[in-house]
Amino acid sequence: MTKAPDTATTPPRKRLFVTLMGVTCLIVVAVIFLAWWIPNRGLANIHPNLPHVVGIIVVALSGAAILGTGLLVLTTALGKDIFLTRFMRLVVIKFLLPVIEFVGRVIGLDKDRIRQSFIAMNNSLVMSQRMRIKPDRILVLLPHCIQLSDCEIKVTGDIHKCVQCGRCSIKGLVDIGRKYAIDISVATGGTLARKVIVEKRPKLVLAVACERDLTSGIKDCYPLPVIGILNERPFGPCFNTVVDVSKIDEALNQVLEQEKPVDAR
Repeated sequence: MTKAPDTATTPPRKRLFVTLMGVTCLIVVAVIFLAWWIPNRGLANIHPNLPHVVGIIVVALSGAAILGTGLLVLTTALGKDIFLTRFMRLVVIKFLLPVIEFVGRVIGLDKDRIRQSFIAMNNSLVMSQRMRIKPDRILVLLPHCIQLSDCEIKVTGDIHKCVQCGRCSIKGLVDIGRKYAIDISVATGGTLARKVIVEKRPKLVLAVACERDLTSGIKDCYPLPVIGILNERPFGPCFNTVVDVSKIDEALNQVLEQEKPVDAR
């Protein structure tokens, strides 16, 4: 089969999301200022000191927005949990992402580019916490399209049913699971993925999917930390997708407790 160009192979960068985050911060500060400035004269009619009181509140809110943006940038740049990283993930996921997607739409940016940058930003915030988790508390979650569509042995229920033919990425993923004694599950959709997470009760999820599904999964799973790995789509979305197994191996090495891996043979 001839492979079509894949737009998801370029490693996602945080820079776009950080830039949009800065623009959003400026917009928020401007809105806060206008909300104070426009009715300022009317406030003076209520009480002479009221404009000053509201002005202090405006300055405090603006300062918090600027400080939060600065902390996010420093956390991702230095890779260290500087201050309230978990809370900052909440702000990014629940507040900044929808606003940044709107700003991106207004200026004509591709939604998937923004999502890729968000996923990279989220991964950086999760990694900055420098967690060390036991293998049995980590769940690797895969989309069903990672398996070849014409394979007669379906691994949705149990990835170890794979006969290790090597035609798709499942073989390498089975090897990863055995190497680190990690639980790997294949989900056919968001509902099943959430069911698996509730049943397994992991402390961290490493998820493989497209931009839309990863972004949605990161939002739905909060406060559970999720590391997102983008799949490659040489034949288009949701069909015979591929994942770079070395990226999963690298991510696991950063969060696993330092134990000797089990021999995969």
